[in-house]
Parts: sequence; structure tokens; C-alpha cells
Amino acid sequence: MGCGADFVPGLEIMRSIIDHKKVFVLALNGPAVGAGAAWFPGVSDIVLASTSTYLQIPFSALALVPECGSATTLSQSMGVHRANEFVMFGKKIEASELKSSGLVNQVFEKEHFEEKVMQYLHHMLKINDGTSMMESKRLQNIPLRDTRMLAVYNSIDALAERFVHGAPIAIFAARKRDMEDTPLTRHQ
Repeated sequence: MGCGADFVPGLEIMRSIIDHKKVFVLALNGPAVGAGAAWFPGVSDIVLASTSTYLQIPFSALALVPECGSATTLSQSMGVHRANEFVMFGKKIEASELKSSGLVNQVFEKEHFEEKVMQYLHHMLKINDGTSMMESKRLQNIPLRDTRMLAVYNSIDALAERFVHGAPIAIFAARKRDMEDTPLTRHQ
């Protein structure tokens, strides 16, 4: 994302998910790095993952900050100390640890992942009333909504400040120079 109007799509995506009336299920089938790993898990109602899933958000290594309120939503979902390690240090977290941290509800084998997710969700819909689930979601999210939206705005401000100070540009320029100075080798 960039500064100014470039932030609007991310803001609207997050607002749409935070205010979504129905149960929002995130199914992760493999690695997610960066914005996708940061934005969605903390605001999803149910997070399902395959055994091949890992999340990593290396924002600090790029002189960036967690986007779209993810520092707050991840802290709410997995606890402050685990979120700090994930957010500040860019720690790669595998599916089993994501489940034990509370960020992921269920982990399914990678083989036939989509089929297993659909079976699980169909079963949950069969034994639970959809309207009751949506009302439960609404009641749980009432005290979280304003905090989450404020976190989105605060993170946009913080990210804009990082760009104003030029830190991400300097990091990317240094990495580009390093890559240009490193000869390409082909592994056979």
C-alpha cells in the first residue's frame, strides 16, 4: 500500500469484514506472508488451516508496521506476548502453533483440505441455528468493533509516518543494491 488514497481499499476491506453480519470463515491452505497473514486472521470469526499453513509478517524487517489494525486484532486473538513475537520479530508460525495460540480453530490435513473444510462447516450448520450463530457473533463483536476500527485508522497513520520518514524506501533500496551486487547462480 502507499500513502493517501492508496489506503482506502484496505480500510474498506477491513471495515467490511469487521461489520460483516454473517459468520466470516477464513480457510488457509498453505503459507500466507505479509498483508494476507496480518489482515484477515484476527478479524475472522472462524479460522481453519491445513497442515501446510504457516503465517509470517516480516513488517519490522522492512521498516514497516502492522497494517490495517492487525497488531490489535492479533493481540485480541492470540494474546499479547505471542502477537508481539509474531508482529515485532516476524516469527514464522506453523499451523499447529497457530491452533495452540488460539488464532486457528481447526487444522486439517492438506490432502483434500477443501473437502474437509466443507464437511466441517456443513456439519456445524446442520447442528447449529444460523440466526443464533449470527446473533452470537453480533453480541461478541459489539465491544470489539470500535477498538478494531480505531486500530485500523491508527495503523494507517503509523504506516504513513514510516513512509514520510523514508525508512521503508531506504530498506528496499538497500536490499535492491544487495541483490544487484550478488551474482546469480544456478543450482543444478
